[in-house]
Amino acid sequence: MNLNDLLPDAGIDALAAQLGIPREQAQRGAEALLPSVLGGMGNNTTQLDAHVNTLGGADLAANVLGNEPTQIDRGNQILGGIFGSKDGSREVADNAAQSSGLAPDLLKQMLPILVMLVAGHLTGRSAGQQGGLGGILGSVLGSLGGAGVAGAAPGGGLGGGLGGILGSVFGERR
Repeated sequence: MNLNDLLPDAGIDALAAQLGIPREQAQRGAEALLPSVLGGMGNNTTQLDAHVNTLGGADLAANVLGNEPTQIDRGNQILGGIFGSKDGSREVADNAAQSSGLAPDLLKQMLPILVMLVAGHLTGRSAGQQGGLGGILGSVLGSLGGAGVAGAAPGGGLGGGLGGILGSVFGERR
């Protein structure tokens, strides 16, 4: 499992273009944010599936990848469901800034776009699969070594477990 399995084709390029940053920075930011995003999604699979589908399902990723302006508010709504508040999202961005070396403000801008890419891509992959988004998310997390997301803190910090596995997966790609 690598970053390309969690995002649609050209997801990093779209993220970089939307933020006006180099691709390498977009990739570094995504790698730093994904453990918290996936952990938060894994902790909320019951409500997340319905919430994501209400906001557009697989079309969330298409909105980021397409030519129309990205509807960032949809990403912010998903983040609210994952982290509970803007403070939770800010904490996630602050933690990711420490590990990525990127500015927290840039990571805060990246979060709603990244969550739209991930939620939309995984929803598209889950089409017709029993369990919907929660089922595919469980498969993704399971393929990362069976890591649970119980270590996900409300602020998104993951101790060991998923965070360590994702770090080793992403570390191999550098």
